[in-house]
Amino acid sequence: MTGIVYLVGAGPGAADLLTLRAARLLAEADVVLYDALVSADVLALAEKAKLYNVGKRAGRASVDQRFICRLLARMGQRHSVVVRLKGGDPHLFARAAEEIDACRAVGVPVVTVPGVSAGFAAASALGVSLTARGVSRSVTFVTPAKGRGEAENAHWAEAAAAAETAVIYMGAGEASRVSEALIARGVPSQRPVAVIESASTAEQRVLRGVLADLPELAAQIGVGPALMIVGEIAASARAALDIAEAAA
Repeated sequence: MTGIVYLVGAGPGAADLLTLRAARLLAEADVVLYDALVSADVLALAEKAKLYNVGKRAGRASVDQRFICRLLARMGQRHSVVVRLKGGDPHLFARAAEEIDACRAVGVPVVTVPGVSAGFAAASALGVSLTARGVSRSVTFVTPAKGRGEAENAHWAEAAAAAETAVIYMGAGEASRVSEALIARGVPSQRPVAVIESASTAEQRVLRGVLADLPELAAQIGVGPALMIVGEIAASARAALDIAEAAA
């Protein structure tokens, strides 16, 4: 028997940011392979599924990607509905291509279900637009993180420095390198930045400052997933958050 593998975006954390299609597939799933950042509230929707934790977190023991690919393909051969539940959106820094290729290599069809990326949840937390008219006409999504065996390169820094707004994933643990790389490529050290931890959840935190202070800001975050936004929109975020805090 060959079923269908669904690569499903779990969103940034809050269960009510799942799409209706994602919730329906979780309810129908025979098997769910889920990321480390998927919340218990989301997993609770998969009432009849067998759950496999195949999560990865930077600096921690994690499941090898090759094993995940093999397991996913094997499950697709044995079950009707297999959900690969990924934090955020499946096609943004989520290794979707490798898993799709592994399934197709054994004749298992794959369907992708988009999700809300953490970058958009972070913009919501800041109360700003990533493409504010007159402030930011270009946005880049980058990560300085590299997988096992990947060569070091500076393409991410060049792309981030060239954009008016840079959304940096999986970089909080390397905040010093991020700050130095951007400043070395001409980004002003006083450019506004924001660090957003656990966007969309009850544990959400927003830290604000300038690029030169990025290492100090990142050092204040806890154990939740965090991303960084660099650009003048972060200054607008400061004004928006100050107004909200005053009103509260």
